[in-house]
Amino acid sequence: MREVENANPTILNVSQLPSRSRKATKPRQGPDSKCDHIVYSKRPWLCESSSSEEEDLEEEYGEDPVDAQDIYDLISPISDPEHPHTLGQLSVVRLPDIHLTPPPAERRGHSLVTVTVDLTPTINHCSLATVIGLAVRCRLEQALPPNYRVDVRMKDGSHAQDDQVNKQLGDKERVAAALENDTLKGMLDKMLETCV
Repeated sequence: MREVENANPTILNVSQLPSRSRKATKPRQGPDSKCDHIVYSKRPWLCESSSSEEEDLEEEYGEDPVDAQDIYDLISPISDPEHPHTLGQLSVVRLPDIHLTPPPAERRGHSLVTVTVDLTPTINHCSLATVIGLAVRCRLEQALPPNYRVDVRMKDGSHAQDDQVNKQLGDKERVAAALENDTLKGMLDKMLETCV
């Protein structure tokens, strides 16, 4: 078996990982019941609603746009290839190092969104940095809609060969060729097993 490069990494407790702060929700109209949708359903024969009202309701209660916390929640449970911990616990993936362009507040419709994730390996000469970056990239490309572009790279100065690793992770042909390697594909599948 291969010797572990960083036998004693700093490990965060699960309670220390960033989590979504609960948004305050508006109080519901009518009694708080599981059957509201049946009892208080819209009856077209009693009132006529305009399409703009429906659009306003859809906008008000529609899905929130994907933000950095959503991206973090997707990639932080990826297991590290050397340690029995996740990338979030090892601080390889950090919430402040995830950027979306344009930000959620400025998005309209299905516009093109670029997700940039800067990874920080546990040691600056980590030989599995490319594999970790590839796992993050695969997870995001599988989970995000097609209008999202993924850019995974090593944080500046965090790896001895960050330029070479970034070049490999940014090259679509190299990524595709790596995913055809059965050994590497098996390693990635094992890393992604911890993702829900």
